[in-house]
Amino acid sequence: MKEHWLYRNSEGLKIFMRVVFGFVWVIDGSLKFQPGMVSVFPQLVQAAGQGQPAWLMPWFNFWAGVVSQNPAIWVYLIGGGELLLGIALISGSLRKITYTAGILLSLIIWSVPEGFGGPYGPGSTDIGTGVIYAFVFLALILINAKYGPSKYSIDYYIEKRIKWWKKLAEFSPV
Repeated sequence: MKEHWLYRNSEGLKIFMRVVFGFVWVIDGSLKFQPGMVSVFPQLVQAAGQGQPAWLMPWFNFWAGVVSQNPAIWVYLIGGGELLLGIALISGSLRKITYTAGILLSLIIWSVPEGFGGPYGPGSTDIGTGVIYAFVFLALILINAKYGPSKYSIDYYIEKRIKWWKKLAEFSPV
């Protein structure tokens, strides 16, 4: 019986998915370093709270206050984190830590500057990208746990020389 194309090419597709997703994060992170981003970032965070339910306002007011104290630190911290995530995805390094950190950063981005994708009401058509990114990282975790290390990742080669590296890189006991 002939194997399905998707099954025959699953190794390449999982690498392609990880690498392309990495480039998305590199691009997103590099955009944080554009001139003017630091000055506009507090307004982006504050605008995320507009139109939100009253019970969510303390959350947005807290973050608006925190970010307005020193917006440069937050812009560069987030931008640097996004760049590191992207580079780690492209190279396939420390995948266990990378995917977990990616979920956390995605949810932070979704819940603060994206305002949980809201406000929701008539005309709402989008829940925001951050939560979708978190699900992509979860999918990468599941793929990694099921199929193990990719031959096209830095982790694969480090694990051959340093046995304990698997604890940092793998989700499965492979």
